[in-house]
Amino acid sequence: MDDYQSILDEIYTELSPRFGEGHVATYIPELAKIEPQKFGMAVITADGRLFQVGRADEPFSIQSISKLFTLTMVMGEPALWQRTGREPSGNAFNSLVQLEYENGIPRNPFINAGALVVTDLILSKHGNAKEVVLNFVRRISGQSDISFNFTVAASEESVGFRNKAMAYFLKSFGNIKGDVEVVLDAYFHHCSIEMSCVQLAKAGLFLVNHGKSPYWSVPILNARETKYINSLMLTCGTYDAVGDFAYQVGLPAKSGVGGGILAVMPDQFAVCVWSPGLNDVGNSLLGTQVLSLFTTKTGMSIF
Repeated sequence: MDDYQSILDEIYTELSPRFGEGHVATYIPELAKIEPQKFGMAVITADGRLFQVGRADEPFSIQSISKLFTLTMVMGEPALWQRTGREPSGNAFNSLVQLEYENGIPRNPFINAGALVVTDLILSKHGNAKEVVLNFVRRISGQSDISFNFTVAASEESVGFRNKAMAYFLKSFGNIKGDVEVVLDAYFHHCSIEMSCVQLAKAGLFLVNHGKSPYWSVPILNARETKYINSLMLTCGTYDAVGDFAYQVGLPAKSGVGGGILAVMPDQFAVCVWSPGLNDVGNSLLGTQVLSLFTTKTGMSIF
């Protein structure tokens, strides 16, 4: 499939009357201010061709898409799969109930508890879990101007009581080793990273190309680790709607409550869509439907 631009234009025209559907993440004050009508989409192919539509160059808060990048950074850590699982949660991404029942071992690295454990691993390895993550994201996307949104980070910290409770709960089970407040501060900053659809699609290219990025001289992951991450995206990347998302879209993906979804088709393309209005489980409502249309119109999915 080579004519991605005409398909993006077609989808944009078809769904533009519905821009603004869903509800923005009002529980984070800064995200509540986003105009729900905004929309962008970008596709970048394995050989580097870029196609885009709408506000594909406008940065937005990537939120939980950052968990994809932090997980990538610790894939080689021996303790990773002792401290978090690889199963879909079946519960809300910020659930405490399951965490207690399973003795402080999060179901997977993409729910909040799992991402806090991953952040703790980064902290123990690098002594810094903020700038080292930001620099990693800049390098894998080839974009040096990516930054934190400090206002969003502060906004998340001001209302992040459940995440704080979760972090101390993990600490009580011995599954956070470092300073809880340092881990939380890093986690809130990871979620506040601002990227555009184009930048996120570029950042996802290593998952298309078996761990290799055109922006990095050495492989980011080996082929086996890349397969593992893609499989986790498919089974755990879109909160507790992974079954429905796989059914509708058929691509490994990671979503965030900022309204972004990054998805990949191995050997073919990375695609990112941004529409801030969310559905009831926290995925972009129109973003999910756009990706469903995209895989239908292109005839390309992993199934």
